[in-house]
Amino acid sequence: MDKSITLIGMAGAGKSTIGSKLAKLIQFKFLDGDKIIEEKINQSIQSFLDKHGGKEFTKIEEEILLSIHLNKTVLATGGSAILSDAAMKFLKKESEVIFLDVSYENISERILNLSERGLVREPNQSLQDTYNQRLKLYQKYADHVVTNNEDADSCLKRLELLLENF
Repeated sequence: MDKSITLIGMAGAGKSTIGSKLAKLIQFKFLDGDKIIEEKINQSIQSFLDKHGGKEFTKIEEEILLSIHLNKTVLATGGSAILSDAAMKFLKKESEVIFLDVSYENISERILNLSERGLVREPNQSLQDTYNQRLKLYQKYADHVVTNNEDADSCLKRLELLLENF
């Protein structure tokens, strides 16, 4: 397989964990979008959001995603990558986009401290509202959907089966 893979999904969906394991398995390079952004802004995403807000963050995220060269790469995007149509069109052109679909119940159990998570959302927007708002966008941009409501290894097995068809 030569085509790169981009993982999208909510914060807590397992994109970084699954992505790094998948990259090792298929011998691709692994990139964590959030880590790249934090290196560029020289602070945590939450700290940046607290100072500058979500609109400014999504501009930087879009700029960074559009500059990534994908070559036999597994990219774990931040949960808000889907808020940029330009970035998602670029990623769909350059890679297979896989939505790691996790139920709201599991996301709410995985995200224990919302105020420290670095989640782009409107002031006072609940996790449930953010989840509901983004679900349609994840589905819109996904080439494939893989559920990740169990452990990482179960999701990895589902991804392996999917990749056999690439």
